[in-house]
Amino acid sequence: MSVALPPFQRLLDTYAEDVYGFLHATVGATEADDCFQETFLAALRAYPRLQHGDNLRSWLLTIAHRKAIDAHRARGRRAVPVAEVPERPAKPPRDVDPELWSAVRVLPPKQRAAVAHRFVNDLPYRDIAVVMSCSEDAARQSVRAGLATLRERGLR
Repeated sequence: MSVALPPFQRLLDTYAEDVYGFLHATVGATEADDCFQETFLAALRAYPRLQHGDNLRSWLLTIAHRKAIDAHRARGRRAVPVAEVPERPAKPPRDVDPELWSAVRVLPPKQRAAVAHRFVNDLPYRDIAVVMSCSEDAARQSVRAGLATLRERGLR
């Protein structure tokens, strides 16, 4: 049984904040805009062929998760950034604690993504497992390990 897909613009309007919040938390403000754009371009390309539209939020967050991984891998291949970054037109999502999210960004990739999905998007472990292509127990363990590392560093 196939679920009717909404127009792509409605999908974008509904889930843009969740996707951007996840990307901002995992890759930082500098790269979040690019990853956000790449996420929705990839989604737009795949949308006509999507057969199961029953959990579009998880589908989009899975794409965003993969774009965040690509961004982290690409960091080592980029030139050194300029000393002064131009003013950002968009405000950061929700209440952002820069020190905390800076610490989250240096967690290992699985822990970083799991913590961001859990606390930025408020996903249950079942959905985190779907987005990260792992078991629910592995998702729970990644969140737990990430939080333990943050606590060891004195962040709560």
